[in-house]
Amino acid sequence: MTIKTFAALGVGVIGSGWVSRALAHGLDVIAWDPAQGAEKQLRANVANAWPALERVGLKAGASQDRLRFVATIEEAVADADFVQESAPEREDLKLSLHEKVSRATKPETIIASSTSGLLPSDFYANAKNPSRCIVGHPFNPVYLLPLVEVLGGEKTSDETLKRATRFYESIGMRPLRVRKEVPGFIADRLLEALWREALHLVNDGVATTGEIDDAIRFGAGIRWSFMGTFLTYTLAGGDAGMRHFMQQFGPALELPWTKLVAPELTDELIDRVVEGTTNQQGERTIKQLERYRDDCITSVLTAVAQAKARHGITD
Repeated sequence: MTIKTFAALGVGVIGSGWVSRALAHGLDVIAWDPAQGAEKQLRANVANAWPALERVGLKAGASQDRLRFVATIEEAVADADFVQESAPEREDLKLSLHEKVSRATKPETIIASSTSGLLPSDFYANAKNPSRCIVGHPFNPVYLLPLVEVLGGEKTSDETLKRATRFYESIGMRPLRVRKEVPGFIADRLLEALWREALHLVNDGVATTGEIDDAIRFGAGIRWSFMGTFLTYTLAGGDAGMRHFMQQFGPALELPWTKLVAPELTDELIDRVVEGTTNQQGERTIKQLERYRDDCITSVLTAVAQAKARHGITD
């Protein structure tokens, strides 16, 4: 089945990112969000993303004019071939929402949720025909970052997962199949560990938010953009590779360097984080920083792709 019409339910930061990506790949998009002023904000977000999408290359038929905003869930999903829900992270809300959505769609329509950690078996429990229901968890900005974690619930069919994977690939994404239902999936569990330790460093007065960001962007972050943690550490083991690395540095895991328990979010800690990030932001607006971020991402993606081509690396 060819997917031509994409429905977006919830058009905040993540939802509008999905809308932008779908429009850039020549799809018709129908959007719904009950928030006041949602349509105006959505169109502004798409317009702000469009220059970056033009830099990476619009697909045939790409147009912001293919976006239609509607007043009801039923109108949004009735003719959709693929539904992407990006509602707030509340299980009760998603449970109710998907019960309604699944009864208003065509039987063959795939229904996906952008949830960053809730389990599909739970919030699809009341859905009609849950075999076509999945999680498709993206990363911000959705219109540029290719990763999408794909996860099925207890009743999701293998065919649905295959179809969803093919669709995400068709709009330029890199689907990552999550093998088991686990809270937080893969990427967010890794990010949470880093975020938790960063808060400890701020709380203990070891570093400011800007200094911690510098530690990432001038160190590991550069390597992570083209070579993840495991392959990076393999090279750190020299010609002997990962086995030597594990033997040499593995014992350090027993040292009390990091803190697994999150720090208490006191007013003082929150104030430190807000003050630090405010200083980092300076006089720039969020929209200006988004455009700067998008420019950097497109430049990195282009540079990494060119380097891979030179070295014959395709994955």
